[in-house]
Amino acid sequence: MFFTFPKAAGDALRKVGSNMADAVKDKFSKDDKVKEIDVKDVAVEEKEDGKIIISGKAKTQADAEKAIIAAGNSAGVAEVESRIEVAEPAPEAKMYEVKSGDTLSKIAKEFYGDAMKYPHIFDANKPMLADPDKIYPGQILRIPPLD
Repeated sequence: MFFTFPKAAGDALRKVGSNMADAVKDKFSKDDKVKEIDVKDVAVEEKEDGKIIISGKAKTQADAEKAIIAAGNSAGVAEVESRIEVAEPAPEAKMYEVKSGDTLSKIAKEFYGDAMKYPHIFDANKPMLADPDKIYPGQILRIPPLD
């Protein structure tokens, strides 16, 4: 499964002398927020033109999708191919690219018809989001189906 991301968006990940695959893998072992994602045996392979392949074992679909977003919302990453095995498959969430002027309430209104459902989107994107008011254009968010 392939996911596309705005290559110029994302956190300042690349360091001088490091390749993208190593930088993304370091994110999973060193970033306290990303370490909360329950994906074991994470491996990242860098391809051409900002493409990466991520593999590992996730307990839930949500954890797999959070891993994909954590990898994709990294500077220089344009496409993520997921080879993550999911132990407890579930319906996939939609992916949404934040646009200028967006808020979680506005996005919730668009997808769920109710702006007050924004906590559902916020919770679905933890631990990458620490504050519901801090989203940025180009960021990719998970929009899971309502339970």
